Amino acid sequence: MDEESEHSLIRIARAQGEAEAAEPLDLGRRVRELRTEKGWTLEQAARQAGLARSTLSKIENDQMSPTYDALKKLATGLGVSVPQLFTPMRGARAGGRMAVTRTGEGAAHATATYEHELMAGALARKRMMPYRTRIRARDVAEFDGWVRHEGEEFMYVLTGVVRLYTEFYAPVDMRRGDSAYYDATMGHNLVSVSQEDATVLWVTSIE
Repeated sequence: MDEESEHSLIRIARAQGEAEAAEPLDLGRRVRELRTEKGWTLEQAARQAGLARSTLSKIENDQMSPTYDALKKLATGLGVSVPQLFTPMRGARAGGRMAVTRTGEGAAHATATYEHELMAGALARKRMMPYRTRIRARDVAEFDGWVRHEGEEFMYVLTGVVRLYTEFYAPVDMRRGDSAYYDATMGHNLVSVSQEDATVLWVTSIE
């Protein structure tokens, strides 16, 4: 695809919802969430962690800043790592995220070189954009220069044979089952070298 088409696809995905801003961490709430997720009382959780009940209560109510030793005990007792104590439970609050796209139901976006089918279109605030593409181009000269954009990209060949051109590497031919992961700020173009149009799965980061 040309650079403008690539950027328009990313704009489509971003228009479905910008990434949520990270919330300031509330350690007390996070500890309470982990404890209640297990169905434990303060007494039970404190016993598992080897801490006094009063100490755990103060931590949950943000009445004290625990030492690193106390954090290690707390993490071990709750069955998580210390870093996980500082990771908000986004998935748990959201109740899970999922989108199913049946064959042919994705949003179509055609260019002179590619036919895209954008998947998971109903899912807002995606951090990556998956799309299935039919490769029309047969020669790199069909592109108006390199395609390049922010983020990273993963490409998996579904059918046919493609030739991946990149700014800093020699062209590489790829067949069904082959894949490539690359820095999308590096110029790149893809053409079909099989008799029929090849198809690939692309996943592009959009953060």
